[in-house]
Amino acid sequence: MSPLVILLLVALLGCVVLMFLQRRTVRRYRQLAEEQRQAKQQIIAEQQRNRQLKQEMTSNIAHELKTPVSSIRGYLEILLGDKPVDDEKRKTFLERSYQQTLRLSDLINDVSLINKLEESSDLFPTERINVTLVVREAAMELEDMASKHDIRFTSNLPESFNVTGNHSLLYAIFRNLIENAIVYAGDGCEVFLECYRTDSSYYFLHFYDTGTGVSNEFLPKIFDRFQRIDQGRSRKNGGTGLGLSIVKHAVGFHGGDIYAKNRDQGGLEFYFSLKK
Repeated sequence: MSPLVILLLVALLGCVVLMFLQRRTVRRYRQLAEEQRQAKQQIIAEQQRNRQLKQEMTSNIAHELKTPVSSIRGYLEILLGDKPVDDEKRKTFLERSYQQTLRLSDLINDVSLINKLEESSDLFPTERINVTLVVREAAMELEDMASKHDIRFTSNLPESFNVTGNHSLLYAIFRNLIENAIVYAGDGCEVFLECYRTDSSYYFLHFYDTGTGVSNEFLPKIFDRFQRIDQGRSRKNGGTGLGLSIVKHAVGFHGGDIYAKNRDQGGLEFYFSLKK
């Protein structure tokens, strides 16, 4: 085979290799372009979702503020009006106004807590905490409320139940779960908390009541902001509609997950985890 033929073959082979590399480069470029396009669409979709959530949050907050503010305004207009108000009615109106201010305060605190968890969770300090003691603290705080509804709370957590976490957020988890059961489970029911499993990294907890449960239609939205199982009863008891949303965020802060379901024996139950 002559040198010229060999040279032509080598040149042809080089062209083939070059064409192969070019096609592979083009495919890779198109793949990168498609990945960038999808990433951009995902960012845009996430931005739109965040805007929508903020709009819904703003709308919900405005709606929640409307009732207590209108009530306070109405009572004050009566008290400041030209017609005389006897002492008994004056005291009643002032007490009702005070209760509405407490509701406003709770709403503001809950909204602030959720926003801080979502946007600045690193600002929450952490330390070694005994969860069992936190649960007792929350239960004692709600003892009078539970007694009024003839509800008994039982915790079977071990004494040495320690996690690295934030005390305020851990307290918020158990206080909101217990209070939610007191308000919605029904008078005379029982509420239980247990640690049913543990491994090298997590505690797995089970919180449940023996009450009426909730409709299956409501369950997927139970952790959404301003979702209430019973609108009328929740407002009567001063709920902000943010308790279980705070629970979910606080559990997430501690590296865990949570979900809710109706018990086969009746009542509502929560399964969640806390990272050790």
